[in-house]
Amino acid sequence: MSFIGTLCILLLATTLAGHFSHRLGIPAVIGEILVGVILGPAIFNFVRLGNLVQTFADLGVIVLMFIGGLESNLALLKKYLRPAIVVAVIGVIFPVLIMGGASCWFHFSWFESLFIGVIFSATSVSISVEVLKEFKALDTKEGATILGAAVADDIIGVILLSIMISMMGDRTGASQTNLGLVLLEQLAFFVGVFLLTRWIAPFLMSLSNHLLMAVSPTIMSVIICLAMAWLAETVGLSGAIGAFFAGTAIAQTDYQHQVDVSIEPVGYTIFIPIFFVSVGLNMTFDGFWQSLPFVVVMTILGVLTKLIGCGLGAKLNGFSRHSNYLVGAGMISRGEMALITAQIGFSAHLLSSNYYSDIILVIILVTMIAPFVLKDAIHRAPAVED
Repeated sequence: MSFIGTLCILLLATTLAGHFSHRLGIPAVIGEILVGVILGPAIFNFVRLGNLVQTFADLGVIVLMFIGGLESNLALLKKYLRPAIVVAVIGVIFPVLIMGGASCWFHFSWFESLFIGVIFSATSVSISVEVLKEFKALDTKEGATILGAAVADDIIGVILLSIMISMMGDRTGASQTNLGLVLLEQLAFFVGVFLLTRWIAPFLMSLSNHLLMAVSPTIMSVIICLAMAWLAETVGLSGAIGAFFAGTAIAQTDYQHQVDVSIEPVGYTIFIPIFFVSVGLNMTFDGFWQSLPFVVVMTILGVLTKLIGCGLGAKLNGFSRHSNYLVGAGMISRGEMALITAQIGFSAHLLSSNYYSDIILVIILVTMIAPFVLKDAIHRAPAVED
């Protein structure tokens, strides 16, 4: 029951934070992340990221990305698949080379430096999706490119992480990862996505309409969402990616509006706010002053490598200057993907415990800056405003 009390306080705090954020013209997610920073270990230490909070946060990511998939235009995603891949590849190369090089300058070993670059190559599009939804910019060519690039980015990041763990092998005590098997499993997953979108989801949703249960199509859509999230995690991808594709599959059926209207209130009532709080709960200020130069430099590079790298990728595909800025801004956020990558690498001894908290702090600072940059980019893009 103590968790129920904690949940009550967090929901009240995030509601008020979101309200005042809107009044100040700040994206609501910033206020919700700050609730985690203030109530968490960083300041008052009133709430910790326990198992139940983490479970609710994980469900929040899944629901948020499922809603993002539901509200995405699949035809638009297909149309901008090539720009998305170019944006993702350049958006991975820039952080790996630049942030890896900067880590060497701070006297990290070459292997740790390379791994830090891999951590910051990851993009967490869930926060960008929330800001794009808030400002009605999700269903645009820039929104489609950001979503597609984030999916490709996630796959590239998983491959790089698998390679690094394989390279460490027996030196770390970690079991060697069979990269070929990982790639084969992920290929099978995307074949499953195609089958789901084309045949499985329409059949299951149609079947659910004949079940003698209230809101049975919504229940079936949740089953599909959770199953896809679980399968994605099983093959080494993020559960958020599986949930996103589940949403795009449901969006191609006749039940898209019904499911969207039913799922969105549930997500935004409980799970999604807790996810944003969990980002802030990861922050601590232990040893902050000693690490300040490293944190400042890496935070700046964390923003610029995605902003410039992904913006360059958009430019190479003929996007306008404003669109380049918007795509780059939408790819800045690291969030849960970078946190997961850092945790996996830390467990596999790819990263020293001395620097783990500093890396987490940089991830969270970059994630908090991202919505401000994205909001500015949206306001500067005339097509999005129209």
